Formats: sequence, structure tokens, C-alpha cells
Amino acid sequence: MKELALSEDILMSVEKPERYIGHEFNSVVKDPDKVDVRFVMCFPDVYEIGMSHLGIQILYDMFNSFEDTWCERVYSPWPDLDKVMREKNIPLFGLESQEPVKNADFLGITIQYEMCYTNILQILDLSHIPFYSKDRTWDDPIVVGGGPCTYNPEPLADFFDFFYIGEGETRYREILDIYKEMRKKNASREEFLHAVATVPGMYVPSLMDVIYNEDGTVKEFRNHYPDMPKKVLKEIVRDLDNTYYPKKPVVPFIRVTQDRITLEIQRGCIRGCRFCQAGEIYRPVRERGVDYLLGMAETILKNTGHEEITLSSLSSSDYSHLDELLKGLIDMCNDKKVNIALPSLRIDQFSLDVMNKIQDVKKSSLTFAPEAGSQRMRDIINKGLTEEDIIEGSRMAFEGGWTKVKLYFMLGQPFEQEEDIRGIAELANLIAATFYDTVPKEKRVNGKVNITVSTSFFVPKPFTAFQWAAQDTPEAFIDKAEHTKHYIASQLNQKVIKYNWHEADVSMLEGVLARGDRKLSKLLLNVYKKGSIFDAWSEFFIYKNWLDAFEEEGIDPNFYTTRERSEDEIFPWDFLDCGVGKAFLLREWRNAKAGIVNPNCRDKCSNCGSARFDCGICINR
Repeated sequence: MKELALSEDILMSVEKPERYIGHEFNSVVKDPDKVDVRFVMCFPDVYEIGMSHLGIQILYDMFNSFEDTWCERVYSPWPDLDKVMREKNIPLFGLESQEPVKNADFLGITIQYEMCYTNILQILDLSHIPFYSKDRTWDDPIVVGGGPCTYNPEPLADFFDFFYIGEGETRYREILDIYKEMRKKNASREEFLHAVATVPGMYVPSLMDVIYNEDGTVKEFRNHYPDMPKKVLKEIVRDLDNTYYPKKPVVPFIRVTQDRITLEIQRGCIRGCRFCQAGEIYRPVRERGVDYLLGMAETILKNTGHEEITLSSLSSSDYSHLDELLKGLIDMCNDKKVNIALPSLRIDQFSLDVMNKIQDVKKSSLTFAPEAGSQRMRDIINKGLTEEDIIEGSRMAFEGGWTKVKLYFMLGQPFEQEEDIRGIAELANLIAATFYDTVPKEKRVNGKVNITVSTSFFVPKPFTAFQWAAQDTPEAFIDKAEHTKHYIASQLNQKVIKYNWHEADVSMLEGVLARGDRKLSKLLLNVYKKGSIFDAWSEFFIYKNWLDAFEEEGIDPNFYTTRERSEDEIFPWDFLDCGVGKAFLLREWRNAKAGIVNPNCRDKCSNCGSARFDCGICINR
């Protein structure tokens, strides 16, 4: 075993040293002298979160299937080790080789949520890689960004060499070959990036200038080279049964957030909720075949020893072959005593028959997301749920033996009124009443039902119908949460309803970064230099650092949050094309104002633009 980058004394002084030693079961170690390209894949959060991410597992498996490439992993050091590494000047290292990340050819960073942005700077800093792309040489890795937040990469544009827009399985082989050829002929770094900029799905920020209007909005985009596309179209896997999937996922030494086999059954969502970015950027819906999934499940079980399989998708109950898949998995898993988990269920498609088939059913807790308390609001957001759907799903759950229900709602959505806020409390009360009407007194566990209502605060996201919408201030968010709390307290069944809400200040910052532009890079670096990392973790989040940085950089956060956009405004991300057209999203924005419900993709095509990919539901509907 290779000598560890951290001494025994350091490892014994930090929490969970297993995060940093590598060499887990199924991890890949290659001879560095026998590969041409070294790629380090990074999830900029703690090991337990990053190890649970399927996207990195897929790319790790794909890269290591190339004979000429060795892919390693790196995660954000927890604050205890971060402090030691700075004090002792220990460079950040890849888990497999235990060698500095800086020695790699590529550093790929997946960007899953806005509040990890300061952790990206932590990764660069601890790796001794210059923050800004313009300051790097061939002595530094090429820094690549991917993941959902790259659908507006502009707040991070100055820190990355290029962004891969879309699904990662399609173009990396081509990029690695370009890299090898460019290095062989001693091309400059800009020559390499120019070549990358001509590859479909790639965005090179340093080769595109953004021109602003006097009011701070975007005026136009200017490419440095004529062979660069005016719009970067996302990359997409058209056939999910003929692509990479990790047959031997790395098995961690310690328990991680998703300590189980993740079986991705489909990509995309048919529903079209107007607040949901994932539902738009992953269109069209593409399903994996049952035979493929059963074969993959059996192989991964043999190669990992995991005791649970979870079915992964944006809406598992919309998978068209769910019954057949579950039957096959149950036949496979019963003898092995392997549990099956089925998350992402819609309350209107709750099925006792399905739920009673699978083993991993704790008869105490179910989670549903009505998202809005009133029918008016559910129509505005295109949720496709009626009150009757919600009550009937709850009734079946209670008949099946569940006594705890978690309900997720969103406050501050466009066109929200007081009656919609009150409706959250009234709906929770109605669900509680349904329990008492459904379950005879002698059959009630502990005599009562438990309803947990959780509200998050609405954050407008790019490539959604609500990208034009104004976001509430933190003060307005808190006021609405207090109103919700008051309305719940006034309900007949208030004693069995518990209420939680998300942090309003974090939601404001998410809003700034979600629809921000390049002018935010100085802000991010300022916040990081004040000591902010792990902003997604409430125990480490320091709001004052952000407020001070806004003031010092002369940036008004309200420009990015509380301002409703005009229909003809050019957005910072308008040089990207996620497949769903801006004209469709604008039509949906207008439909939201009118409370018009749009049918789901399986019932009727809405001409969103994704049919151009000629795959999935667009050809099989």
C-alpha cells in the first residue's frame, strides 16, 4: 500500500480519518507510468456526501475504463483537517495515489448546489492551484466544471478553464484525445482551450466576453473565435441501456449518506413543475430497460455486498415498467435479504400494492411534496395535483399502516397570496383528519398521527418558467413562515402537526448565485478569504461574511433576487441551450400568471424543444 499523504499523528487527530486514506474496496489504482492522462474527480463537500453521488461514480468508472487514463477522487477536507493542512502546508491529494492534486492533468469538479461555491475555492487553494483561470500555466491542471449548476456557470466563470454542459458520458474521450495531441505538439494552453470550445457541449469562459448595459443587465456575448458556437447545446445520452454505469462502485470504509446501491431507472421528468430546474434540464425523459436494470442490480450486488437497493429518478412512480422491475428485484433480493427503497413517490400515485411488495417500508414515515397549500397555487406551479389526489393518497397510506407523514411545501412562489399560505395549514389539518376518519381507534399506533410540515423558500432558477420571477426578501420569507406557523397553531388538529422551515438568508444567497453573472467572482473570493467554507452546513455558515462582502464589492443582492425580469431581458446564461426553448419557458411563465395547467409529457407533447434530441419519450410517447 502506498505511503499515505497524512501522517498517523494527523489522521488520529481528525474526525473520521477514513475519509482521507483511500484504497477502499473497488477503488482503482493504476501505474502512473503507464497512463497518459491523470484526472482527479472532485465533489466539493465532505466525503460522506460526495461518495453518495451517482454522477461521480459513473464518470469514475468511465475514465478508468480507458487504458490511457487514471481517474482518482478528492473531496473537501472537513474543517479540522483543513486547518491542519494550512498550518503544515500539506497540499490536497487524490485518494488513490495520495499524491498532490496539482500533479494531475485535469481536475473535474461537479457543481451540484450553489452553497458549495466557497468549497470549490477551498479545493483550488489547498491544491495550490491559482484561483483564476487566466493565472494558470501547464504546470496546473485543467479545471473542468460539470453538474446542474453549470446551467448558469457565470458566477464561477473566472475560476474554471471550461465547463462541460450536460451529461458527461458523451464527450470526454474526445477531449482527452485533443489534450494528448495538443501536449504532444507543444500547443499553448489557449490553443487547447480553443480546440475544446469547438467540441459540442463545451463552454470556455475565457474565450467569450460579456458586454453589459448601463443598468447592469447583459447586452451581448462575444466569442473570441468565429468557429465557436453562438449557443452551447447540452450533451445528452440518447440510449441509457448502452452507456457507462458503475458495475463495481467504490465501497467506503465508513457509513455515507447513501450507503446502498443506486439504480438509476430513468432520467428526466414528465411533469413540468414550473419551479423545477431538474425537470427541464434533464429532458427528455429516457428510461432504462428492465432487463438492463435487473442485470446491473445483480452484478453490483455481487461486487459490493450492499444490503439495500434504491431506485433513483426524479419521479420513480412515473417509470412506466415499475411493477415489472419491482417483481424482478423482489425475486432477486428476497433470498439475499436485500432491501428495496423507492423514493421520489408522488402522492397521487401512491400504491399500497407497490409499497407492500418492497421490504424497505418503515410503517412509520412517508414523505410527500404537495409544494403548495391551495389548488390555485398548485395550478400556478403546474404541480398536477388536486386536493382529492392528496387526500386519497394519504388515506391509502393510513390504511396501509403508516402513522407519520412528512409534507414539503414552498413559500414565496410567484403570485402567492395569503390564502395560499393559510392553505398549507388547512391541508395538513385535513390530512390529519383523514387519519382519524380512516383508522379505527383500536388500530391506531400510539393513538394518533404525526404530520410534519416543512417549508423551503422559493429560489428562481435558470431554464425554468420562473426564471423571470422576483424572489422575496429574507424578511418577507420569515414573515410568511411566521404566518404559516400561526395558521397551523389555529387548526383543530394542531397538536399533531409539527412545523419546520428553511433558513431565509441562505435562500437569498442561493438566489443571488443561481441567477448571477461574472461580476460575482470577486464577491465569492472575498467571502472565501474571510474564512467561509461549508456554507451548506448551518454550523459553519457565517452570514455576516456574505453581507460584508456585498458591501465591500459594491454589489446589491437585490439586483439578482427581488427584481422581476422583463420578458425581453438577456439572461447571463442565454448563450447556453438546455434543449428546452426560451419561447416555451416564456409561454409557461404566462400560463403561470393565468393559472393554466400544462399536461405532462406522457399525456400530450407541449413542444418544449427537446424533441430535437430524437430520443426517449419524444419518440416513444
